[in-house]
Amino acid sequence: MRADRPYDLVLFGATGFTGGLTAEYLARHAPDRLRWALAGRNPDKLAAVRERLAAIDPALADLPLLTADVTDTASLRAVAESARVVATTVGPYVHHGEPLVAACAAAGTDYLDITGEPEFVDRMYVRHHAEAVRTGARLVHACGFDSIPHDLGVWYTVRQLPADGPIAVDGYVRAGGRFSAGTYHSALTAFSRTGEMSRAARARRAMEPGPDGRRVRALPGKVGRVREFGQWAVPLPTIDPQVVRRSAAARPEYGPDFRYRHFAAMKRLPTVLVAGVGLAGVVGLVKVAPTRRWLLGRLASGQGPTAAQRAKSWFQVRFVGTGGGWRVVTEVAGGDPGYDETAKMLAESALCLAFDDLPETAGQVTPVAAMGDALLDRLVRAGITFRTLSA
Repeated sequence: MRADRPYDLVLFGATGFTGGLTAEYLARHAPDRLRWALAGRNPDKLAAVRERLAAIDPALADLPLLTADVTDTASLRAVAESARVVATTVGPYVHHGEPLVAACAAAGTDYLDITGEPEFVDRMYVRHHAEAVRTGARLVHACGFDSIPHDLGVWYTVRQLPADGPIAVDGYVRAGGRFSAGTYHSALTAFSRTGEMSRAARARRAMEPGPDGRRVRALPGKVGRVREFGQWAVPLPTIDPQVVRRSAAARPEYGPDFRYRHFAAMKRLPTVLVAGVGLAGVVGLVKVAPTRRWLLGRLASGQGPTAAQRAKSWFQVRFVGTGGGWRVVTEVAGGDPGYDETAKMLAESALCLAFDDLPETAGQVTPVAAMGDALLDRLVRAGITFRTLSA
């Protein structure tokens, strides 16, 4: 576990809004034995974050600060070689993420991020998975609201179904609150790069082996009424189904034939129609450079809602799983998805990689494949709800 390195964990991007919340969570909840540091490109801003942390825990007044920039490969190499785990909140990842992934893969350092960008994840697999396998690094993307509740929620669901036959799971997402500036910028970037995203997916498919003797699928689904929940289900084109599918490919508990569908759940049909028209309009606008720049400028990185505003936010994901004649309905729920809970998920994932007894994995792996029940238990202790509604 490279215990000779000076840090168990380095948090990169701690001067950003979500990075700062992650640092504050660690200040309140990390074990005393954690050896950690903050990293970023601006020493003065890093020092200001450290002052906030020292107000939470005076012992952090001397927390190490590491100056590093995504444009300076030597600084990133130094960060990666100093740590057992590096967690980063610096996005959009398709623009800023690869140098740190490369440094961690080369150094054999575990890497975590909160990306929801399929193009980035696919390109990192093609370019750095093999090197990470060679060095033993675990590259774990999507460790925030994308895609921890969905990946761990499906895992929690399938564990309640027999694994000797086909399993099908549908996920229905509801949330209230503001999404983060990072998520906003990442989403607009993805909408503007549909061609690049398709090419990255094809390149990955050409080199990624499938599960041996098993079938796993993530299907889009159709708009329809879910009478059981009294809501409309709309296919949700996020990275989450891809993450779930890759977890299913990695773990036999998902059965010999696994299928997942992913939906947004909405109460009223007019809301569905307005959302569809709005999304189509945004996708068209971001493909034009001037309007894309204007849209990106509406919400600047580093901005976020107040603590009082975040306290009113929430998320709920319900899963309906069937298999072997059994049917189970489960739920994952928590508070503010875009900021507080994402910071919690990233921090607990980092602590899980640093300290918990985990399956032997390497290369680009999903949260479930890398951490499974250990992370689920951590999230429950941290206040995120996993429960079975009916079985």
